[in-house]
Amino acid sequence: MQVLRMALISLGLGLAAGLSGCSSNSALSNSERESPEKLYAMAREELDGGGLEQARQLFEKVENRATGSLLGQQAQLEQAYIYFRQQERAQSLAIVERFLKMHPTSPALDYAYYLQGLINFNDDLGIFGNWSKQDLTERDQQAAKEAYQSFKVVTDRYPDSRYAPDAQLRMDYITHSLAAYEVHVARYYYQRHAFVAAINRAQRVVKDFRGVPATEEALFILLKSYEQLGLTPLKQDTERVMRLNYPNSPYLAQGFEPSRKRWWHLW
Repeated sequence: MQVLRMALISLGLGLAAGLSGCSSNSALSNSERESPEKLYAMAREELDGGGLEQARQLFEKVENRATGSLLGQQAQLEQAYIYFRQQERAQSLAIVERFLKMHPTSPALDYAYYLQGLINFNDDLGIFGNWSKQDLTERDQQAAKEAYQSFKVVTDRYPDSRYAPDAQLRMDYITHSLAAYEVHVARYYYQRHAFVAAINRAQRVVKDFRGVPATEEALFILLKSYEQLGLTPLKQDTERVMRLNYPNSPYLAQGFEPSRKRWWHLW
């Protein structure tokens, strides 16, 4: 177990720390007669030097020669991580899912679920990868939901895992993102005079995502939609709730678009 844990330290939280460089084919050409342990050491050397593809092929050899052992499990997850680094999401996910089926009692299950979450998180919430100015709430959120479930497994089943604190942070981020997505859709419907549809999406935020930044705009969309439909009592009730919880809300003073800066902008 300790061998497996030590090898997995290489991931940590350093998603932004890219490795670069070239690698020769000598490691692969000299690998046929080496032991799994030696192959693993060679693969780590390639990986540390930036030779992702060479390292992946060597880890594959380790897995084939040490099937079922801790070293073989370790090599399998290293391949998934390398595919993740290479932005090959489908291959990376396939390996992780195969690992979870093959090794349901592995001491590295917390890392496997964490990596599964990272793959989906990075696919949908690319702000941490390329600092895009695109509003993340305008994307389809299926990958975010899948990432959330994987991170939740880590925090629920393995609360003492070294990956649990980061998994919780990413879950919080995803929750905010999902709520903001619902508000984005509600605003879309409101602007097209589909007021009933706007109400349904805004109500989902108020009921399912308590205490998130998007709640403020969700309440305002409810208020304005009720107003447009002539539902005065509901409009007045919503306005009371909004003034109680957001007495200085710029929405009440300025209407829609009080600020173009989104909750997730850190700059």
